[in-house]
Amino acid sequence: MKVLVTRPREEAEALASALSARGIETVIEPLLSIQPIPGAEKPLRAALPGAQAVLFTSANGVRCFARLSLRRDIKALAVGDATAASARAEGFDDVASAGGDVDDLVRLAGERLHPAEGHLIHGAGSSIAGNLAGQLQRRRFQVRRISLYDALPAKRLSDETLAAIGREEIDAALFFSPRTAKSFVTLATSARVADSCASIDAIALSDAVAEALSPLPWRAVRVAGSPNQRDLLAALALADKLERTDR
Repeated sequence: MKVLVTRPREEAEALASALSARGIETVIEPLLSIQPIPGAEKPLRAALPGAQAVLFTSANGVRCFARLSLRRDIKALAVGDATAASARAEGFDDVASAGGDVDDLVRLAGERLHPAEGHLIHGAGSSIAGNLAGQLQRRRFQVRRISLYDALPAKRLSDETLAAIGREEIDAALFFSPRTAKSFVTLATSARVADSCASIDAIALSDAVAEALSPLPWRAVRVAGSPNQRDLLAALALADKLERTDR
């Protein structure tokens, strides 16, 4: 089985390594590149005093925070297990995973934190999905969102990816966000390989991601049972099993 991995390069390489251990070949096609925002250190440093926790909705936010601040004693609440693992790898002492999406992170914050104990920091990208701050504010939390990085969309698909799609070598493609899904649709259409997607199973992290993929004629679109990498890979394993059965 050969799988297209569309995550930013650092996450894509870690995922490709995990898939290789399962005997799955990968093609890495980062649809977003992560660029730290110049000057983000100053607002972050100003927001840290009095904060009771930092909220991370991506591993990119964790890594950018870690490059800008030595603070690891503050509580870190992560949207999912992969983001939580990144926080632990960066040395945070107290890490909890919501194991899902922004709504799950809001629930976790409500269970673990109290508005009277200090404000929250959201270490985020310049473009965000969901209304994390708004939901927490309705629970009386004060939230300071600090934009730590830009996620810049790819301008074209690589020659390697285009060739693999054209030769129908890609069995499945993994998509973790509506933004990367929309980017792939645009780039595949402009490169005139949209019809070749009929030989590929699209594996989507959520219904919103699946909807963004809908303009292309996929062989199938499979959605993770819950919005986390573990369930996304379970959906991939099911696609692989069904493909082997059909042979």
